[in-house]
Amino acid sequence: MPGSLLILLLSNAKINISTTKGNTMAHALEEKDGQVAFALRGEPAWHGLANVLFDKDEHIKTSTMLDSAKLSNWNIQLEELATPTDYRTHKSSYYVTRTNPFDNGTDILGVVGERYQIVQNEQLFEFGDNLLDGGASWESAGSIKHGTIVFGSLVIPKEFILDAKGANDKTTTYLMVHTSHDGSVAVQASITPVRVVCQNTLNLALGSTKQSFKLRHTASIDGRIAVAREALGLTFKYMDDFEVEAKALFETSVNDKKFNDIITAIYPKPEADKKMSVKKWENKIDLINDIYFKSPTQQNIKGNAWGVLNALTERLDYFRAERKGNTENRLASASGFDIPSNVEKNKLFRAVKELAGVK
Repeated sequence: MPGSLLILLLSNAKINISTTKGNTMAHALEEKDGQVAFALRGEPAWHGLANVLFDKDEHIKTSTMLDSAKLSNWNIQLEELATPTDYRTHKSSYYVTRTNPFDNGTDILGVVGERYQIVQNEQLFEFGDNLLDGGASWESAGSIKHGTIVFGSLVIPKEFILDAKGANDKTTTYLMVHTSHDGSVAVQASITPVRVVCQNTLNLALGSTKQSFKLRHTASIDGRIAVAREALGLTFKYMDDFEVEAKALFETSVNDKKFNDIITAIYPKPEADKKMSVKKWENKIDLINDIYFKSPTQQNIKGNAWGVLNALTERLDYFRAERKGNTENRLASASGFDIPSNVEKNKLFRAVKELAGVK
């Protein structure tokens, strides 16, 4: 069932790759000896990997999801770095270590300062569960980037369907929690609207309505549930605003010429052909056309501004070029926790609204 699909890019994208000119991506999950630090509920992921695949209707407790995704008992610790005897320092630095979930060895995940506060995976997931009063079910969980980043998602009973002329285009709401164990990412809880048919994540900045809560590793997670709940109390306000924006886009007709005008205005043809820039531009435009006109994900939404926006953001999530040869950024983009991708999606959102004449 669509509602049970994983919100991350780790799910079935349901895009016909043969009709596009993009590349598929690496999954970036931790794995060893046939096991993977990942579990989900519902349909198998595109890569076929899962330590545990739960039934779509199963209610999954926090402890069960942690065990299934090999996120339990990491025993995150700080170990002070030794300072050479002939050096002087007024600050201490520490290794962040863990017990490896595959072989019980000890891994160094990063180096942090003396103000760094440890957050165990169990604390992160209890945090997410308590935000929803313990009544929601876990949908997915996993570890990427060699254990430095962990994530989990819970489905929220809040969805809307754009159904003009039987389009039946569904967007479901999820709570995503994630953090790092190397000091690179704060503890974060985000409300994530996902277009189910393609798992395309559209984290949009809608006025002053916020959809995320952040807690730095220099502050304790204990006692912050009330603060986080208050911050995320705007959840449904955000989704109400998101639904209004989506309907406005959906109800704005876009013919084929207008579609071409919009995408070439957003991505104009280079004036000079330097380093094959014209060929790269042509490939990008061709790919967006392929997604918009040929992909099953666009079948019911071609001909309106909502379809244009989703074609643009699907290219960004699934087929964009890698940053410095790193495919992990693609996973983060489609998961909704890659800041540059969210910024770019917001630019696309504003551009499509303006160019399509959406009020």
